[in-house]
Amino acid sequence: MPPEPRPPGRAPIAPLAGIAAVVVVLGGAFAYAGGFLSPSRLSPVKLVNAFGQPASDALGHRRNHAKGICFTGRFDSSGQAAAISRAALFAAGASAPVIGRFNLGTPVFASPDDSVRVRGMSIDIRPNQPGEWRSAMINAPIFPVSTPADFYALLLASGSKDQGAMPRFIAAHPGFAPFGAWATKGPWTGSYAEERYNGLNSFRVTDQSGTVRTVRWSMLPAAPVQNVDPATLKDAAPDALEKEITDRVTAAPQRWTLQFTVAAEGDPTADPSKPWPAGRQTIDAGTLVVDKIEPEADGPCRDINYDPTVLPDGMTTSDDPFPAARSSAYAVSFNRRTAEAADYPRTETYPETGGTSQ
Repeated sequence: MPPEPRPPGRAPIAPLAGIAAVVVVLGGAFAYAGGFLSPSRLSPVKLVNAFGQPASDALGHRRNHAKGICFTGRFDSSGQAAAISRAALFAAGASAPVIGRFNLGTPVFASPDDSVRVRGMSIDIRPNQPGEWRSAMINAPIFPVSTPADFYALLLASGSKDQGAMPRFIAAHPGFAPFGAWATKGPWTGSYAEERYNGLNSFRVTDQSGTVRTVRWSMLPAAPVQNVDPATLKDAAPDALEKEITDRVTAAPQRWTLQFTVAAEGDPTADPSKPWPAGRQTIDAGTLVVDKIEPEADGPCRDINYDPTVLPDGMTTSDDPFPAARSSAYAVSFNRRTAEAADYPRTETYPETGGTSQ
């Protein structure tokens, strides 16, 4: 699954504010809210509350990854993943419709695109037969921390007004350094279509014989990747990524290869902050084809909860605690935003420029 890992090292202190901002917006993608800890220690409500209350003009939006745009298309199976999973959607010749969402890791729906480091892709694959699969992926190659408890501590540190909170956290958690290096020095692209989206969490797949394997997955873009200087993005419109992907898909469908990486014995399956060694078996499971973009305000993705525990027969959660934790937090966020549906703006306005996304 993982891209080439960046060399570990200590995150510099100077860009801590930027790292903190990345962590805050990343949180909703992998929010911890496990019911397996006592309510006095942590709960879904406490976790979601940590992101703050949305502004009055942002009610009805997701509590994180609030800014996004819908897409529709299909998933065409290559048949290769049938060797590791009995899920019907991976059978040779199978094809199923997809409702998805490109998004930015921010709780502020009006954030300019250049200000958000984390980009995401969420998918809901809906075969004609039972076997729905939902997944939410991001462009970060690794997660910043090893455990849900550490994630919650990181979220508190990144949101603290105490300028020493993040340096203390980083000093106590040297494993944060690779993520910090990506957040401050990793490459940027100018398009959702050029991003590699990584699932990061581990799941188990079961084949027809009952053999169980642990996997991670990524969506690899077919579009040539052209890295850009992030400084140049500051001159673009606040919703430049949405316009770019709309124009690009209107001109031609965009494609990604769904690639599974199979764990070997001893790989850290419960820790999304640790990449698996290069050379692990990979399987190209099929192709995601995106052929239509729609604004989220009235789009098909608007009311979907991209719960990562919605899995078809032949796929289950693993010893990785984050998917169940994310599911709990997503449910709280979903309930809150649906209760605010009457406040959801049918035309999204970006106050930085006065522009709108219809």
